[in-house]
Amino acid sequence: MVIESYADLIAAAKQQPEPQRLLFVLAKAELPQDATSSQQQRFAAQQGGALEPVLCVDKLPDEVADFNTLIEESGHTGVEWDIAFIASMEGRAGHPPSSDEADQPLTLMVNKIKAGSIADFVTVNKQGELLQLFA
Repeated sequence: MVIESYADLIAAAKQQPEPQRLLFVLAKAELPQDATSSQQQRFAAQQGGALEPVLCVDKLPDEVADFNTLIEESGHTGVEWDIAFIASMEGRAGHPPSSDEADQPLTLMVNKIKAGSIADFVTVNKQGELLQLFA
């Protein structure tokens, strides 16, 4: 299945043979302290900067079937973010992974994002639009 929207992502997760747990790392775009004027201009145009992970959460697909649910829930944290990186974990024997099982994969996601290795993730902005980012 080609994923062209957040709804497609949820549908794909629900169609898997084993139940899925979705992993979200929310990141904030930041401008480095030593940014050049060119980098500052690109950042102002929302085309540059560094993405710093600020919040992690795991959810079952039904818990975030609508993107607005993610927006609402993240809003309760008071943490500002610009981009959501999304991955999934497969369950076993008809049971989805637990939140405890998601801790290590979420940490690995954060480390990959900090290292600029983002190709494995679905990336969505706060408007729910899928993005293709280049590290």
